[in-house]
Amino acid sequence: MTVSIEASAPPAGVSPVQFGAVRDIPLNKLKASPRNARRVGHSAQDIEARAASIRAKGLLQPLVVEPEVCEGGEASGYFLVTIGEGRRQALKLLAKRKLLTKVEPVRCVVDTTNDPLEISLDENVSRRDMHPADQFEAFKDLAERKGWGAEEIGARFGVSAQVVRQRLRLGSVAPALLDLYRQETLTLDQLMAFGVTEDHERQMQVFEQLAHNRQPYAIRRAMTEAKVAADDRRAVFVGLDAYLEAGGAILRDLFSEDGGGWLEDVVLLDRLVAEKLAAIAAEVRDTEGWKWASAHLTYPHGHGCARIWEERVERSQDDQTKLGALVAEREALIEKWADLDELPPEVEAQLLEIDRAVADHGRDFAYEPEAVARAGVIVVLGHDGDVRIDRGFVRPEDEPVSEPEADDVEAEDAGERHGDIEAAMDSPAGDEEEVDEPLGDPKAPLSARLIADLP
Repeated sequence: MTVSIEASAPPAGVSPVQFGAVRDIPLNKLKASPRNARRVGHSAQDIEARAASIRAKGLLQPLVVEPEVCEGGEASGYFLVTIGEGRRQALKLLAKRKLLTKVEPVRCVVDTTNDPLEISLDENVSRRDMHPADQFEAFKDLAERKGWGAEEIGARFGVSAQVVRQRLRLGSVAPALLDLYRQETLTLDQLMAFGVTEDHERQMQVFEQLAHNRQPYAIRRAMTEAKVAADDRRAVFVGLDAYLEAGGAILRDLFSEDGGGWLEDVVLLDRLVAEKLAAIAAEVRDTEGWKWASAHLTYPHGHGCARIWEERVERSQDDQTKLGALVAEREALIEKWADLDELPPEVEAQLLEIDRAVADHGRDFAYEPEAVARAGVIVVLGHDGDVRIDRGFVRPEDEPVSEPEADDVEAEDAGERHGDIEAAMDSPAGDEEEVDEPLGDPKAPLSARLIADLP
């Protein structure tokens, strides 16, 4: 069993500032002090950061230690770390990774005067952490003055490159806003909202405009109002990779968990949307044989077309028999394995083969060839970024002409069916939730109306 030396007064005539011998002690001769006031240990992340700092810049502060003595009063040869336990653990981590030797000399101050508990408490209580704004600006200064990138700075301070990018962006916020953050007039969340762009003039404009509502969401919305969010249906439809490949720029939000952002070239985005929608409409028209197809950003409620519907396909007796056998086989398999949470691979394969055989028999409902030849398709970009394809629209000029009969009754109300044609079309399910965008100037290129008719 060993004990530590009790505190003693400095020798007469020696200044308290100068008291305490500085010497190099081998790393493997340093031990944690049982009289350190800190009881909650350092986190692994904290030790990693300290190790990165020591590796990049060396040990900037010596450890404060006291000799360990045995019960008999003789020195054990070890030293107890009173101040600097986190640094000792970081040095041990570097030694474990073969970046230092186990006997690496460590600069220490040997203090046998002060009470270890008191000075370890003083070390933590009297210290004041640097204000985050000062840290943001210091990171920015390192990047500009030394030319270091986020990866280099992160490696030297033991933090991720993403964290460094966030701090650099915050350090680039308008100085007036940083000062307000220091004064606690602005919160960190508000500062991050202003930091979505580096435009100081815009930041100050938004600060003045939102004098009565500086919630972070309101600041972020105002800072990006001329841009398109990355989760906008147009961006989802086109895809960020395609947009970037076409030369578009994205303003990344460094402070969002998903790494989203805003697309800055709205004209380019609208052009890509129009081209992709038009290509889909043309493919449907050509593949299925429709007379025309039109592509729309929002649903054209006033299209003026009638609607025709699919008819049930008449199947031969042989076809019906084969389909019935396939359906029965499928139901029997499902019933046989119903008690299992997961079907065996061979059963899954068998069910897939049955589904393919059923599909080969064609759909139960289909449009008549004559109807397809005179009708068209409307392709719409849905609110979720998926394409919706509605078929069977007949323009007034394509309506079949028929002679009226003498016994005709009064015309049926709009929306009633006349043979295979519906005179007025209700919006398909879900349209009620969609709001048409402003038409804008019809002469403007690629306006929000974005209607492409393909004859």
